[in-house]
Order: sequence, then structure tokens, then C-alpha cells
Amino acid sequence: ELGIRIPRPLGHGPSRFIPEKETIQVGKEDATMHTLFAESFAALGRLDNVTLVMVFHPQYLESFLKTQHYLLQMDGPLPLHYRHYIGIMAAARHQCSYLVNLHVNDFLHVGGDPKWLNGLENAPQKLQNLGELNKMLAHRPWLITKEHIEQLLKTEENSWSLAELIHAVVLLTHYHSLASFTFGCGISPEIDCEGGHTFRPPSVSNYCICDITNGYHGVDEIHANPAGSIPVSSTESVCEVEALMEKMKQLQECRDEEEASQEEMATRFEREKRESMFVCSSEDEESAATRDVSRHFEDTSYGYKDFSRHGMHVPTFRVQDYSWEDHGYSLVNRLYPDVGQLLDEKFHIAYNLTYNTMAMHKDVDTSMLRRAIWNYIHCMFGIRYDDYDYGEINQLLDRSFKVYIKTVVCTPEKTTKRMYDSFWRQFEHSEKVHVNLLLVEARMQAELLYALRAITRYMT
Repeated sequence: ELGIRIPRPLGHGPSRFIPEKETIQVGKEDATMHTLFAESFAALGRLDNVTLVMVFHPQYLESFLKTQHYLLQMDGPLPLHYRHYIGIMAAARHQCSYLVNLHVNDFLHVGGDPKWLNGLENAPQKLQNLGELNKMLAHRPWLITKEHIEQLLKTEENSWSLAELIHAVVLLTHYHSLASFTFGCGISPEIDCEGGHTFRPPSVSNYCICDITNGYHGVDEIHANPAGSIPVSSTESVCEVEALMEKMKQLQECRDEEEASQEEMATRFEREKRESMFVCSSEDEESAATRDVSRHFEDTSYGYKDFSRHGMHVPTFRVQDYSWEDHGYSLVNRLYPDVGQLLDEKFHIAYNLTYNTMAMHKDVDTSMLRRAIWNYIHCMFGIRYDDYDYGEINQLLDRSFKVYIKTVVCTPEKTTKRMYDSFWRQFEHSEKVHVNLLLVEARMQAELLYALRAITRYMT
């Protein structure tokens, strides 16, 4: 009657991929989750949808929130407004308007200059200089050399200190991988954010005519027949789970019987690395519509490219020559105290997290499967573990799963509900979220390894 436009939510629940009734409902959480919700609210000033999906795995969420809080709000080399601006730069590389919008608000809240938000060219030269490292880390980290590091550290009055650069690198990798989680889990914008609401007249039924024209349907209708989901008989998907468990059993038996030679292991890695180039999301998949956030970064045409394309040969990154445990961890901890420890804990939780279940099966050792996922991601980045048999990856990860992994890790903005629905069809949503945690942490560690190795080479 007063003519006030009332915002109404566009989506139902924190994720476009997971039915609302299958997420943890606020008010029905247990004591541990309640504490985490309170911590998240205190740190962010809101209970965001990332938290509401991550809470499927409280142990991980606790570590994630602690790390993010430290990076953004505790003592560190970079001023607060720089931290949020770097978050905007990183999220924008993947067109992740969800994260960009959150950090635009935070940037202004801590006193950031609104002019910087008109485009990267309005930010200080020091931040502009970070643009090159941002794009390479996000799309082709294997190209980073000590010369890139030298340029940042040696540019007269706009130079970075080593400690500042470590802080910036950790923030960039954190937000690149968080963009992967956001798209991989179909995180919906909150009602007060862009894309999270519509202004429409109230309707008698669950939805009105303007909803239908915009493609938004009633909640029950959405979940009864998710758009683009692939109909599959339950017996077919039960067979998928059984087949996967059978393969794990056979591989374990082969491991016990014989071990492949070092030469054979190296050959299998090269074969898997080559094959990973031919896994790609189909070209007709539409990426989720996002607002244009490209003003926050330069060189918009620069994107992911496989490292061996067009005769370019990138040398394999051997983990025994430079690993997180032996090299990266101590470098980060030395230059930005406590962060190495926080990251290390988060990597370990994601990698070792298990409830010993697979779909409807209990008491299952899933370590072989988790390692295959982690090592496949590192393989896509050209990183090799000498003690791992890469032949296991093809046995355990089918094509639709590889397409999902590669899309979420390399071009997350192209992830669709169809891809999410088409892998591991009998598994719980919490298990698919767990997969995304592995993807996030393996990606972050891969990016960090390349950046930290370049910094180490510069220092020595």
C-alpha cells in the first residue's frame, strides 16, 4: 500500500545444486555447528551461504574460518583494505560476483577508497603490479618464474616486501580456490546481495507469473525435476558405487602383489598428464550468468590453457624437489608467522577427512579414492609424486567425474548443475561437498607450490 518494494529471495536455500531440505537448517544445528555459526557471524557480520554448505563438515569449516579470519583481520604485513581488494581481484579472475560483492562491502567497511572499485587502473600502482601474478596463479601457475617475483620486489617506490608478497600470494590462492568451491557447490547469493533477490508483487500461490517468465519456479517443482539433471535409475547408480568399490579392492590387491618400476610409474604419470588435456567441459555448457566484474582485473582474454598445448613443454614439478611439507610450509611460516601452521592444518583436514562411508556403505577405507582425486588435480598442474601409481586414477575416476573436477578447478565459472548431478549419482550431497573441499585445497596447494618455489629461487 505504501509502494515500498520488498525484496524476495530468488533461490531456495544456500545452494542451487542441493535441495534446501537436505542442507543443515539454521536453528536445527547441533552445539558444535551452533558455535561455528556464531564464529562465522562474528567474523563476517553475517551467516553466509558458503558457511551453510561447508557446515556439512564442521571440522573443516572450523579450520577454514580460523584461517580466513587470520588472513583478513589479524595482524599481518598488509593493511586491511588491501586484503579485501586483493580478495576482489582474485575472485574477479573467475567472474565470481558472489565473492566480489561480499568483499566490495568489506573493503568499504574498513575504509577503502570507493574510487578503486571503478577499475584496477584506479588502484595504487603497487596493487596494479600484482595483476600479472594474479592471472598466472589463477590460470597457468606453472609459468611463474623468479623473474616475476623480482619485478614485484624491485620496483622502486611501489615495491613489495617479501612478507607482504607472501600475504598477497596466500590471499590470491585462497580466493581463487574459494571461487572453485562457490561455483562447484552452486552457492546462491544471499537475499541482500546482487542476484539474490527480485522485486515482485506477492502472489497467491507459491510463485507468480513474473517468476515463471524469469525461469524461477516453485520450490517443490525445482526439486521434483531439477533443470538439466540426468534421469538415472537407482539400480544403475547403485551399480556405479558397487563397481567403484570393487575397483578399489582390486587395486589394493594388485598393490600388495607387485609394485611397478620407477620408469613405468613415470610413464603412467606422463600418460595421465597428457590425457587430462583432453578432458574438457562441453563447449555448449553455459556458465552461470554473472555481472560484469572484469573491471577488477586486466587482460580479460587470458584464461586457462593446458600446459602442453602447441608444443610448449613445461617441465614436470617433482614433489621431492619442492614440497609443501619440506619447503613451502617453513617459508610461509618464517615470513608470515602462524599462517603456514593454519594452512597446513587445513590441507591435512581436507586430505584426511573421512567418515568411512561411501553412499550407502559403511566401514569403507576411502583413502585410495581421496588420494586419486588429490593427485589427479596436481597432475593437471604438472605436479608429480614419485611414489604414486597414476594408473589408479583412470580406474577410480570416470569421465564425467574428471570433467567436473577439471571444470571446478580450472574454469569454475563454467560449472553447471548438470555436471554436479552427473557424477557419483548415488552419493550423498555431503560427500559431493567433501569432494569440493578436496578440490579447493589441492588447487590452493598447487598454486602455492609454484609461487613459493619461484620466491625460493629468487631468494637463493
